[in-house]
Amino acid sequence: MTLYQYPPQTALKRVIPKTRIYDGAAASTALRERFVREVDQITWAHKLAPETLNLPATPAVPEIQVFRITLKGDALHDDILRAMDRAIPFPLLFELVAGDRIQPAAAYKRPSEAERGKWVLSDPLRGEWTAHDAPRAPLPVAVNLGVLYERMLSALMPVAPVPGEDVESRLARLTAIRAKEREIAQLQSKLKRESQFNIKVTLHGQLAEAQAAIDHMKDPGKTGGGNHE
Repeated sequence: MTLYQYPPQTALKRVIPKTRIYDGAAASTALRERFVREVDQITWAHKLAPETLNLPATPAVPEIQVFRITLKGDALHDDILRAMDRAIPFPLLFELVAGDRIQPAAAYKRPSEAERGKWVLSDPLRGEWTAHDAPRAPLPVAVNLGVLYERMLSALMPVAPVPGEDVESRLARLTAIRAKEREIAQLQSKLKRESQFNIKVTLHGQLAEAQAAIDHMKDPGKTGGGNHE
């Protein structure tokens, strides 16, 4: 469950003009056109801050903003989420609304260590589409907004955490898994087209190695050195 029941005191319900996002993200003409095609309305739905949640801020997470994006169709390109993250100088969580369905999404966002005032973004993470009126979970228990943000993001990640792993390490592992999945798809495509037996044998070997690597990345605790019988 990655849709949350936000406390009433966090609600804002302010409509955000698309022009504010265009200006803040220095949006290209193509990106503006995508906004027009895909986005019906952007609502600043909730503000999670010390004064609304009674949780202390952290340097990286002074506040968390929740934006609800009502779609014109049934899909939203990641570039729109990236533009909104560039335009708004706080960690963001999104709820995408298409008809009677809703999908949570967010990118991991942290202040840049190299350039003051800039943010470093991961690729957007997305949860499952669920019914608009589905039950919502309470906010995760946290001692500050930084921990709350990491726990809310954690629920969107399709790989389970391993002991001692922080959010950035887990995201790096997810990125590596996705790269390996693309490599496997390319190898499978080559295998289908290949007719020479010796090359097919080589490709099968490469596929087996890639699959073993991905299995290890998905569950690092299961494989590795140990007892062999």
